Amino acid sequence: MIPLIPSVEFDAALVRKMNQMGPRYTSYPTADRFHSDFGAEDYRAAVARLDALGERMPLSLYVHIPFCESLCYYCGCNKIITQDKTKSAEYLGYLEREMVLQAAALDGRRKVDQLHFGGGTPTYLSDAQMDGLLGQLRAYFDFAPDEEGEFSIEVDPRTVTPERIATLRRQGFNRISLGIQDFDPAVQQAVNRIQSHRQTMDVLQAARATGFRSISVDLIYGLPLQSVASFGPTLDKVIAARPDRVAVYNYAHMPQLFKAQRLIKAEQLPDPEIKLAMLGLCIERLTAAGYVYIGMDHFALPEDDLARSQSVGKLQRNFQGYSTHADAPMVALGVSAISAVGASYSQNEKTLSAYYQRLDAGELPIARGIALNDDDLLRRTVIGRLMCNFILDYDDLLLPDGVTGPQYFAAELERLQVLEDDGLLCKGSRGVRVRMRGRLLIRNICMAFDRYLHERPQAARYSRTI
Repeated sequence: MIPLIPSVEFDAALVRKMNQMGPRYTSYPTADRFHSDFGAEDYRAAVARLDALGERMPLSLYVHIPFCESLCYYCGCNKIITQDKTKSAEYLGYLEREMVLQAAALDGRRKVDQLHFGGGTPTYLSDAQMDGLLGQLRAYFDFAPDEEGEFSIEVDPRTVTPERIATLRRQGFNRISLGIQDFDPAVQQAVNRIQSHRQTMDVLQAARATGFRSISVDLIYGLPLQSVASFGPTLDKVIAARPDRVAVYNYAHMPQLFKAQRLIKAEQLPDPEIKLAMLGLCIERLTAAGYVYIGMDHFALPEDDLARSQSVGKLQRNFQGYSTHADAPMVALGVSAISAVGASYSQNEKTLSAYYQRLDAGELPIARGIALNDDDLLRRTVIGRLMCNFILDYDDLLLPDGVTGPQYFAAELERLQVLEDDGLLCKGSRGVRVRMRGRLLIRNICMAFDRYLHERPQAARYSRTI
């Protein structure tokens, strides 16, 4: 077992002072910097450049299933609320068309050692539809053996039975993520997500009994009618269930951007001080229960692969969050999905009609993206190291010849001075080290290295850093 060490320090006054809008850095440059001038030919060129380097490395594959049977009022994901199952059947036909085009762009079958199904609700698909989709994926890609690969799926416990969980394991999934958010009945009613503790535990226990290697659960603080007192019992239940990973997200109320959130009564939302106290409670309770703070809003048991990877400096980050395989090229399938291949990002069309229209024309459905220059690649490495390992070592960077880290990042180090004065980090001639009290504010620290944020500010859909 990995020895347990202190992994985060909560300072309410400091968090209150530093809490601001900022990117989550699932990519750099961030998605708000993508543009429509980047298209399918640019994507193919990025694949070719990667292959020219002799790097036909295994892929990470993401599949987006956008459908949900009911609306959760807090949700800001790209989703389609419908109970008309013919829509998913049509969508699966178009997904296969995209697979054909991707296989051609990738020049043949590629090995896949990481697969993630997200949504929406991936288990909106029937068992037969899931079997068919996985069969198609295996026809175009070579999947690593079960003991080597990470094959994960997001599950809404309200929509599956223990028998369905066993089927998912038989179909090849070995990691599972369960949405909980909050077990309090009043909160569930306020966000239109009624989900009993028993229902959730039945699914979690079925995942454990059928051999899923990792079980993750999602919680949200800042929802209507929540309080420190009301959220405590939810934490009690989660800790007692002992999932391998826990994500605790801050609810960002942006009804001007997400129509569903207009159904939430703003007067029922907890004020910032209560939200801050709830965050403190989560950190206190989870770390006391033996969970390691991974970064951002993620916690994991010491023996989980995320904690192990972080302990040896191999943790990565991508659009699905923290990962042990995120250095692999990511190929994303489905409406709105984002690929990260070589020195590029590309995003598919965001609406079904536009996605279908591109595929009907025999085109990859890429709507926008960005090609990264040398400075982008360097800063992506910097932000990734800080987000995952809380340490930046200049000797590990591909800096221009004759230029030192302090010289290249002179402006950034000046921006960091105020954060160092607040005790969040230490700057030195060899790099930057984030202190325990700075780990919760890692987004603030990374923002200092975001050239676009400082040179080309623009309105963006950022959440608060805490």
